[in-house]
Amino acid sequence: MSTPPDTSAGPASDPVPSLILHATDNGVSWITLNRPDVMNALTWDQRERVIGLLAEASADPDVRAVVITATGKGFCAGADLRGGPGTGGERIPGDVARTIRLGAQRLIAAVLDCEKPVIAAVNGTAAGIGAHLAFACDLVIAAEGARFIEVFVRRGLVPDGGGAYLLPRLIGPQRAKELMFFGDALPAADAERLGLVNRVVPLADLEKTARDWADRLAQGPTRALTLTKQLVNASLDTDRTTAFAAEAAAQEINMTTRDAQEGVASFVERRTPRYEGR
Repeated sequence: MSTPPDTSAGPASDPVPSLILHATDNGVSWITLNRPDVMNALTWDQRERVIGLLAEASADPDVRAVVITATGKGFCAGADLRGGPGTGGERIPGDVARTIRLGAQRLIAAVLDCEKPVIAAVNGTAAGIGAHLAFACDLVIAAEGARFIEVFVRRGLVPDGGGAYLLPRLIGPQRAKELMFFGDALPAADAERLGLVNRVVPLADLEKTARDWADRLAQGPTRALTLTKQLVNASLDTDRTTAFAAEAAAQEINMTTRDAQEGVASFVERRTPRYEGR
């Protein structure tokens, strides 16, 4: 899958920008995993760059949507912890929990908490944390040949990166347990049927579909989309009274934005709204 050229590369001595490509095009931040020789397995420094780019997207008013995708035949084969902090020396109790908390969980939280809508354009296999990276996105478009694998059980491991949090909320506990207990590869068409994927398209159409969706989001009322994302995500962990109060507060906040005022004015004037993301 091709993407706009990288416009944010750092010093030549730093290899990470070439392994996580980034460009902003038409108000869309494109984050591309670019380590195809290992199916885009994420090292700790690449993970930190993705987290940083998501934070930058939140803070930049000119960025109004995000796409996470990858090059080659795989979306992300999971975590590659070789060479990361704390991988050498004696392991003591607490090290593993700290690594997960500060690593995989921070990555998934960065997607969930990003203040812009995030699209996953899944070009190939998404395994382990790679699958959870896709599931954390607000919208998921998958190529026909893509697969999702809860690979942890194959290695005798407990799912991490928020898997046991995300999957039951997306497809229910029974289906989540089936995927996690057996670790079978889930084809894109089955993932769409279960509700893990919004749309399955031929690989040749993946970039175009992602770009079309991202452009539509980038032309929308950005603050309203942000507040909507926050309401939906929070609703999964709260009661009705709290959810209703949050909804009313979000509406109150949103009505102060220029886009909300433009939306109302365009309705009254019977014209297409022109949203600015402000």
